[in-house]
Amino acid sequence: MTRSQSWATVPSPEERYRPLYARVLGLRFVNPGGVLCFLFFEGAVALAALLALAELVSWWAVLVLPAVVAAMVKLNDVVAEVVIRTAAQVPEQERDRFRRQLEPVVGRARMPVTVRALPGVPRSGEPVTRPVDRVDPVRRPDGAGRGAARTHRAD
Repeated sequence: MTRSQSWATVPSPEERYRPLYARVLGLRFVNPGGVLCFLFFEGAVALAALLALAELVSWWAVLVLPAVVAAMVKLNDVVAEVVIRTAAQVPEQERDRFRRQLEPVVGRARMPVTVRALPGVPRSGEPVTRPVDRVDPVRRPDGAGRGAARTHRAD
């Protein structure tokens, strides 16, 4: 008597290549990679073994510590599920409002149509006229400097 496999139990290609640790815990929202799963399980076993060898904990810690780490990872998956489901219940207009508040604004600033003229700043389109400065740029106002001996400029 052969047992037929229904389509619901056939693992998808993504599920087939997930680490065994994630498949055993049944993680749906947290997706740790291979290295992280290695650190979760074998790292916890190694840490518990080192603590037991140092006689800081009993040898039961070699079994208990990986189970506690697995429980915390599963708890993290459950919390992630609750957060995602709660976020899905937020209406679309609230999501748009949150996105507008969080997106950085990059672009041009709006300028009013009537621009007031600032003193010394010409409006666009007007010719720039500057008063001619008759002061020698080398000579300082107090009369000292290289050009102090000259009394007038030749134009």
